[in-house]
Amino acid sequence: MSLSSTQSSDTTSRRRRPTELTLDSSGGHDGHEELHEQLMASNSCVSSPHLSSCPAVKCMPAHPCTSHHACEESWEIIPNKRTIKAENEVEANKLVNNYRFGFRKWKSHVTERPFEGRSDVVKELYSELNVIKPHSGPGQFITFGNIVYVFLFGWWVSLAHLLVGTFMFITIIGIPYGKLCWTLCGYLLWPFGSTVHEIGKTLRRCCEQAPDCECTVDLDEDSSPVLLPSPTEISDPELLERPQRTPYWHRLSTYVWLLLGYPPLVIVHSLACFISWILVFTIPVAKLNAQTLSVILLLPPEDVSISSSSQRQHHGYETRARLCCYHAANWYYYKYTVDGINVFAVNLLPLVIVALVIGYVDRGNQWASSDVKFATAVGSIIPLSYYIGMGIASISAQSNFAVGAVVNATFGSITELTFYITALLRGHRENNPCLQEVVKAALTGTLLGCILFIPGICMIIGGLKHSEQRFNSRSTGVSSALLFISVGGVFAPTLFSKAYGNLVCDSCTNSSSGLFVCHNCHYDLKNSTLFHSHVEPLVYSVSTLLPIAYIIGLIFTLKTHSHIYNIHVGEGQVTEHHETVVHWSRWRSLVILIIATVLTSACADLTTEHIQPILSQPNISQYFIGVTVLAMVPEIPEIVNGIQFALQNNISLSLEVGSCIAVQVCMLQIPILVVFNAFCDVGFELLFSDLHLWASIFSVILVNYIFMDGKSDYFQGTALVVVYLILLALYFFAPSPAGC
Repeated sequence: MSLSSTQSSDTTSRRRRPTELTLDSSGGHDGHEELHEQLMASNSCVSSPHLSSCPAVKCMPAHPCTSHHACEESWEIIPNKRTIKAENEVEANKLVNNYRFGFRKWKSHVTERPFEGRSDVVKELYSELNVIKPHSGPGQFITFGNIVYVFLFGWWVSLAHLLVGTFMFITIIGIPYGKLCWTLCGYLLWPFGSTVHEIGKTLRRCCEQAPDCECTVDLDEDSSPVLLPSPTEISDPELLERPQRTPYWHRLSTYVWLLLGYPPLVIVHSLACFISWILVFTIPVAKLNAQTLSVILLLPPEDVSISSSSQRQHHGYETRARLCCYHAANWYYYKYTVDGINVFAVNLLPLVIVALVIGYVDRGNQWASSDVKFATAVGSIIPLSYYIGMGIASISAQSNFAVGAVVNATFGSITELTFYITALLRGHRENNPCLQEVVKAALTGTLLGCILFIPGICMIIGGLKHSEQRFNSRSTGVSSALLFISVGGVFAPTLFSKAYGNLVCDSCTNSSSGLFVCHNCHYDLKNSTLFHSHVEPLVYSVSTLLPIAYIIGLIFTLKTHSHIYNIHVGEGQVTEHHETVVHWSRWRSLVILIIATVLTSACADLTTEHIQPILSQPNISQYFIGVTVLAMVPEIPEIVNGIQFALQNNISLSLEVGSCIAVQVCMLQIPILVVFNAFCDVGFELLFSDLHLWASIFSVILVNYIFMDGKSDYFQGTALVVVYLILLALYFFAPSPAGC
């Protein structure tokens, strides 16, 4: 992807080097290694000619088609500045509003990219299994995934076709379909390397469906591209036309097949589609069954032919490849998207319906226990947070900065705030102080996870692929400074209360040695004027200053010092043949955003309703539940995003993912909870336990120490993750809060 075509930009781009390649005064890198890292750090998209879906027909459409698949971004990192190359104006606007400091880093593209510009690996992910590829021999298809297919799907799908085919022979009338089922029986047991052809006048039908195209016949069989549908095969012009036959819908056998043979196969193939789609990495099996069900089984049986994909059969009639599968599994399907949404988020979406049904219909816990309802409600927050993030990115990408900032600030933390407010309201109604402590533990857990775990796991995974990664220490220093301000402001009331509060112990006993042993000691603020006269005004002051510091940070990075983030639109990729098309329009994004927010509120209500049995576990501290499950589950999409950035050698974004969330927790979420408590008194006090206080302060100091040199590797990431696990062990063995 190219930068601006102006002379000044070209001159600047010649002088740019990634931060990973910046030479210190004390040493340097080998030239060959530097060139290799430059190639690894830049992802470029190469265009290829776009061909029609009718392979043997050369079509020149009047209106060019747009793609439905996105491409990875290209990045360049230079000293004290990160250059982000966007492919179009909309993506650049999304980068401005979402990738700069202060906003969540949602990975999904909001615009479509030309499909022909993708790599062969990505093209294969979205292939409709009508692509004939050359191969060396049958042994090429003996892979672990294909063998697993036989044991997981092939044998019972093939057996179903065998039984249905036998039944069709018994009906006499359905014998042609019985032969078809028996033919497909062997194919579905091992479909790899074979092709299902449709015999018929597909060339004429293609031209009839595309009247704006200039159709010509391509007789060169070897000219077909590897990753495009195979061309139709044309008979010798001197051969006679195929004899007339009874139309498909005028046959009695068609209705016998559709009433008796086809329905059981619908169940079998639908079940295979569902299982293979849920497993994600076996999506080719889902496409295989869907194509068989929707196309192959609805063709006239005499029009179906199966042959080896490397040896095309000539029937004297034209044929068209309808189904050819080479691999049952592909590891890269973790990045597969449906309408811009990652496939994992799509697969988890039905969990929301399950959680709502069993939560609000089964009030008596007859179908499911409270533990199951709690687990499903928490799990359903993951896809909803992904949809909320996609809606935020889509709206901000198509709007100006003011609208994008408002949408990000309003909905960016809606998932966590919904749970916190719901828990505080329920705890106030039920007079349960444990829920307030759980909310504080969740706030601290999010802070610790974003400061330690997310950067640590990204450093480990990125360091295993890239021996050493460098990041922009200037922009990271801004985030680090705001982290210090955030933690200092949030825990200032706690330090103040410990300095001036009265230490009270509920139970003291006289031991045999004459010493007093006291339990459950705490600082009593209610029985004096200290809280209302000193601590409470301090809380309101801090809650006012923190958002102001947040706004100043945005002005610093987005206005006065925006040169730290230098974003260019790659003009070379935006040609007249590709118009910018967004996955979701602004209105669609707004509707999805509102619906996802309402569903998140319902799931949060179910979580707090069924959390009490979890909190009542005698061997698990309430602190531990708050800092792990309730804090980190909504952040799973962000963890995945950070890992993807690290694998692409963009460790700067990986580190900012966690820093931005931590800053939002302290500078936005906590002040909002304080304001909410001021208008609706739910008993929320901005006073944390000693464990929360010292764990947060130590984590901020540690992460700032590691970020000082501007370099990262898997050892530094391991240090952060180990410290995080040590803190989790402290929370696990810590006694439950007072009153729980």
